[in-house]
Amino acid sequence: MARYTGPKTRICRIFGEPILGNGKYLTKNSNPPGQHGATKKRKQLGEYAIQLKEKQKAKYTYGVLERQFYKTFVEAARRKGVTGENLIKLLEARLDNTVYRLGISPSRPAARQLVSHKHVTVNGEVVNIPSFQLKPGDVIGLKEKSEANENLTSIIRGKNTKFGWLDWNEGEKKGVFVAYPERESVPENIKEQLIVELYSK
Repeated sequence: MARYTGPKTRICRIFGEPILGNGKYLTKNSNPPGQHGATKKRKQLGEYAIQLKEKQKAKYTYGVLERQFYKTFVEAARRKGVTGENLIKLLEARLDNTVYRLGISPSRPAARQLVSHKHVTVNGEVVNIPSFQLKPGDVIGLKEKSEANENLTSIIRGKNTKFGWLDWNEGEKKGVFVAYPERESVPENIKEQLIVELYSK
């Protein structure tokens, strides 16, 4: 199962944003990686480079590799509505992302591991595919054996109230994917129109 396993701080420095963690080292060294650091004058990025960088940022943020990301884009273009907004909606509807948004895991990589190790259920059925696309009304939770595991339940912090497209039941430790989110509700700093322009070339 392919995924990025390299240094997270390096990726954060490339984009100047804490897209793979809390970014605590960005304040110490916010220069892009490279042996010359801030001393070497960097040329201004061209249009293609800016678009490519935005796509790479989205891929790293959601933990998706190129082939799967392109397939998601094709599906977004096929659906009615604005392609860029559809892309963000589909990425947010991934099971691993929703497990993270519900507060069941502290990060997207941790959520991916929970799903892959068969701890997560969708509508009562175990699903171990991180890219599984949720539909409005789907119920997400932990399987019974996992609910009894204190190591798993102790990290559950509950849903952030700003994610209005999700509903979390603290008593039952279950969440509901209520609807696809509106673009303005998603906090990620991604300019999806640049990604659309890149794939439209």
